[in-house]
Amino acid sequence: TKAIQEYELVKEGDKIAVCISGGKDSMLLAKLMQELKRHGQVPFELVFLVMNPGYNEDNWRIITDNAKLLGIPLTVFESDIFNIVADVEKSPCYLCARMRRGYLYSRAKELGCNKIALGHHFDDVIETTLMGMFYSGKVETMMPKLHSRNFEGMELIRPLYMVKENDIKAWRDYNQLHFIQCACRFTEHCSVCGGEHGSKRDEMKQLIAEFRKTSDLIDMNIFRSVHNVNLNTIIGYHDNEGKYNFLDDYDEK
Repeated sequence: TKAIQEYELVKEGDKIAVCISGGKDSMLLAKLMQELKRHGQVPFELVFLVMNPGYNEDNWRIITDNAKLLGIPLTVFESDIFNIVADVEKSPCYLCARMRRGYLYSRAKELGCNKIALGHHFDDVIETTLMGMFYSGKVETMMPKLHSRNFEGMELIRPLYMVKENDIKAWRDYNQLHFIQCACRFTEHCSVCGGEHGSKRDEMKQLIAEFRKTSDLIDMNIFRSVHNVNLNTIIGYHDNEGKYNFLDDYDEK
């Protein structure tokens, strides 16, 4: 609720496609959005959108059984993404993620939605922030909402932006629920979805876990750091207008 209010994620008249992958995060997001619609102050519409990219029968049954248990009415469509990426040797998970996003945007727009909601949470945000610094040499983060570049009038929102993964796990375990993860044959080696031990995201999870042992403020400080950037202490930055270096106007200050 705090994230939705602070980042203005849901507005009156929105029709939002909650994208459900079958994992714990997206299933909880679906339930929370359903409750928000029932009890919130702003009227909006929801579609609980599930793409079947080629799940096996067992995994598909887990998704549908959980939806039934949680009272989530699914809107389902098929794709052949798993077959398409099966023979891709380089970055299959990246390609899979990009294709899934495109399919979801396209289907949501066909259904009259103006937004898609994804289940990225607080830990995803701070892990992404550190990964950018450590492995890409840049300061950036996972944004709470984005305008789509390829689908005009569409927007992506992340309502779980302030929800910590441990709390999602606690909800799952308290209710004795079982969810799928990635469900494709690359799951064991997926550096994008976090399935692989030793992946960059897994390294960030371990690093942040160590930080938490020394201070319960560190993860929140990582989160707040990208909300509190002082441009007077930045060597350089860039935006849609171009690049800036502190030397550009150093003598004028």
